[in-house]
Amino acid sequence: MTQRDYYEILGVAKDAPEDEIKKAYRKLAMQYHPDRNPGDAEAETKFKEAAEAYDILRDADKRARYDRFGHAGVNGGQGFASNEDIFSHFGDIFGDLFGFSMGGGRARNRPQQGADLRYNLGISFRQAARGDTVTIRIPRRAPCAECKGARTAPGTGTEPCRGCGGMGQVRHSQGFFQISVPCPHCQGQGFTIPHPCPRCKGHGIMEEVRELSVRVPPGVDTGNRLRLRGEGEGGLNGGPSGDLFVVVHVEADDTFEREGQNLLISRGVSFVQAALGDKIQVPTLDEDITLDIPRGTQSGEVFRIAGKGLPFPGKSSAGDLLVEITVTTPTRLNSRQEELLREFAAIEAEKPLTKARKFVKKVGKAMGID
Repeated sequence: MTQRDYYEILGVAKDAPEDEIKKAYRKLAMQYHPDRNPGDAEAETKFKEAAEAYDILRDADKRARYDRFGHAGVNGGQGFASNEDIFSHFGDIFGDLFGFSMGGGRARNRPQQGADLRYNLGISFRQAARGDTVTIRIPRRAPCAECKGARTAPGTGTEPCRGCGGMGQVRHSQGFFQISVPCPHCQGQGFTIPHPCPRCKGHGIMEEVRELSVRVPPGVDTGNRLRLRGEGEGGLNGGPSGDLFVVVHVEADDTFEREGQNLLISRGVSFVQAALGDKIQVPTLDEDITLDIPRGTQSGEVFRIAGKGLPFPGKSSAGDLLVEITVTTPTRLNSRQEELLREFAAIEAEKPLTKARKFVKKVGKAMGID
């Protein structure tokens, strides 16, 4: 193998990041791959050079030794054991480029976990506040009830593929390279199904609608997710089922406004109640309670009632109820009410004048003026 500089072979700088090195190698591999250059010895040599350079520079430890000691730091009597090892070592590269499998085994026949599913659940505000159990119907794919996902008719089984001898792959030679590709007869499974299950037609899975009871904990909010393990789509080849994620959407309420786990309501009082103080009834999630309005309450003041908000999911504590007071102004007055208000206004108007007269009198006395 040539002792050319590995960075020069790939056409990258010595400080090139890993992504740039991988991109450069992919470009060369596509350009000089033997399948694209049959009988071209020079292309085979460049292809092998690029593979060796990438093997060193893709590995942080090997690259560090190469940068410090050159080829002497990475040779060590080691190299590619065989031409086939080049492909198996870089299967991720060539699988993307040429669409064939570079390793052994039958990946298509391995157990695969089923897909996760999502369900949007709409509930009322009161359901979210108190918690509830709701029934939902989920369309999904599940293992066939007749063959249990085995894909074969009852009492029958699979047979080794005659095209690949049960290996799932066939090999093609190109010069001194050997390439393994999925067997076209069994699609890489390594077996055939002479008697497929009549119910699922040999697929092993079927469409179904599953009815589930979902427990909604008290205090949930829009966007919260409930995870039901194993209630997603069924797995393939005996793999586990996926999960079901129930995403909650809570409707708005006519009485309460929500701020996290706190509840907010607005209540109006007359200016007389605000000035003299009073007791008013306010609603909670359970029942009405009495709230004391102290003398001199101003419009916009907020009173906090601890623990009367929404519960925290999974906890024994709860948020608070916030009551915002709005002082209302009467729009219709009878003659007596108007008379009293005018009298009240006059008294209010006299207050600053009385204070001013007292101040002037004090100043005059201090200066000896009666």
